[in-house]
Formats: sequence, C-alpha cells, structure tokens
Amino acid sequence: MLSNPNILNIPQDILDSARLTINDLRTEIAVSLYAQRRLSIGKAHELVDMSLWEFRQLLTFRRISPDYDVSDLDNDIATCQELRRL
Repeated sequence: MLSNPNILNIPQDILDSARLTINDLRTEIAVSLYAQRRLSIGKAHELVDMSLWEFRQLLTFRRISPDYDVSDLDNDIATCQELRRL
C-alpha cells in the first residue's frame, strides 16, 4: 500500500499521551513554525483556521513577538511617505 506523502498520520494514542486534539496539534505546529520564522503569519493562521486577529492574540498570549524587522520598518516608512504625497 502506497502512502500519500502529503498526509501526516498521527496515531490517536500519541495525541492522547500528549493530551492534544488534532486541532491543538495543528495550533502547536503553526505557532512553532511561525516562532522559528519558517512560516509566515498568513500561512500560520490559515493552518489553524483562525482569523488573523485571533492568531495574533494567541501569539501575544504566548509572548511570541511579531516577525517585523528593520526592512519591514523601512518599507512601512516609504509607504507612509508615498501616501503623504498623494
């Protein structure tokens, strides 16, 4: 029997041992990958089927800072300057 490489099978006894539901596990994966900067906030909140606002609240509750660096700030400043000219 060939397995689908795009499907991850987690045995129920593993979930039970970790005291997690499948949705809890999905949340843990999304938060972890976002914290490692391996997943964007957009993809992370899609993975857990939360609104962006809900996911940002979850990150704040867990004290995970947003992925926002100097280049993001420079881009935001440039955008604001362009908008002021309009």
